[in-house]
Amino acid sequence: MMFLEALGSLVVGLVLAWAAVYRLPHRLPSRTLVLATGVAGSLFGAFVTHTALGAGHLLVVLGGALTVSAASLSLLLRPSERLRRHSATA
Repeated sequence: MMFLEALGSLVVGLVLAWAAVYRLPHRLPSRTLVLATGVAGSLFGAFVTHTALGAGHLLVVLGGALTVSAASLSLLLRPSERLRRHSATA
């Protein structure tokens, strides 16, 4: 069962990171960093959720993987150009 949790969280992280790269390429750093962050975040989220709940909660573990992966990817986002404000002295 733990193998399925790890494999599922790996897939969840890859899909979420790929979607972020596809939808927001101008606001993210390099593609390899985004993909690695998505996978690492999902594996860490699955580990934490599995440790807290124990075995037998596959969907909840995948939900934890999705949540931590999304939070990790959100830390990589840069502000868009139109939202940047310059100081009054510039």
